[in-house]
Amino acid sequence: QVQLVESGGGLVQAGGSLTLSCTASESSFRFDAGAWYRQVPGKARGWVATVATTKLTEYAPSVKGRFTISRNSAKNTLYLHMIDLRPEDSGMYTCARTWPTINWGQGTQVSVSS
Repeated sequence: QVQLVESGGGLVQAGGSLTLSCTASESSFRFDAGAWYRQVPGKARGWVATVATTKLTEYAPSVKGRFTISRNSAKNTLYLHMIDLRPEDSGMYTCARTWPTINWGQGTQVSVSS
């Protein structure tokens, strides 16, 4: 029933930066644990980053060192901060709360040129 909405996507040149945000339609919603995924036309959805309930984070090898997943202090917003973007980072980025239940957003498009 809760709806997750991503924002912050857009068109950026290689080497640029973007920060994606994910917010919920219900004020009581909390990202106790969250993750970001990426879909490219013709390819399966791939995992990008995870933040656990312990605050530990994990990243896909292709983005480690360039992307940072985080939550605000109230844990009602999930972020993905991306730097040094590359064309292969392009895709539809979808957020999810992964604990205590699974909730998915609809996605925000990231397009990296050059």
